[in-house]
Amino acid sequence: MNTPTIIMFDLDDTLAESKAPLTTEMAALVARLTLQKKVAVISGGGLPQFLKQIVDRLPSDANLSNLYLLPTSGAALYTYEAGEWKPVYIEHLSEEEAGTIRKVLQTAAEESGCIDFSQPSWGERIEYRGSQVSLSALGQQAPTEAKKVWDPDHAKRQAIVAIAAPQLPMYSIKIGGATTIDVTKKGIDKAYGVRKLSEFLHEPISSMLFIGDALFPGGNDEIVKQSGIETKEVKNPADTAVVIEGMLNAS
Repeated sequence: MNTPTIIMFDLDDTLAESKAPLTTEMAALVARLTLQKKVAVISGGGLPQFLKQIVDRLPSDANLSNLYLLPTSGAALYTYEAGEWKPVYIEHLSEEEAGTIRKVLQTAAEESGCIDFSQPSWGERIEYRGSQVSLSALGQQAPTEAKKVWDPDHAKRQAIVAIAAPQLPMYSIKIGGATTIDVTKKGIDKAYGVRKLSEFLHEPISSMLFIGDALFPGGNDEIVKQSGIETKEVKNPADTAVVIEGMLNAS
């Protein structure tokens, strides 16, 4: 492909450990990249999570006008204007829809035997994020090490999805992060986010590159390939850092 002008990243396990903030080193690399290219981040978390994990960690020399945030798996797009993050679009789920999805997810999780809601968790297990409902098996604030060992082969979440999906035919249900299941409107996913960003920036998808840790078959990043975007698979944030350094050195 030609040298990409827009670099799009997955967040958890690509730029940072799951739900953890960018390290000082990664934040510096991302900031340097925003001085040379348009940079986008797309993942299942809500906007507050993006601000905490990414924006609050960036050094003051980052070019925020070159940073595009696509939280809730691409169901929303935010740009930085006049000192604040403003939505370009948000594909809202209604409160009624969110309530239905919440009930189905909890019932499916309990029926699968994978989650006991009577047991303590690290924060809320099911969260309504405006454009998405997310189930975090151990809670929103679960420590990274606990999350890594809960469902490393996705088998538990696949069992939950197998029960929930037939009851939610109007929605997209995706496995994300280390312990999460994300539900959005049908067709609203990372490929949708790629297409919407391309339209907003008036740049062809051929000028974009997606970097993620789960582009393999069944991985939660695989869906981006449906947009036609060029992809680069990484193993972890350390691997991503090497890729970014290579792009910076080539410029």
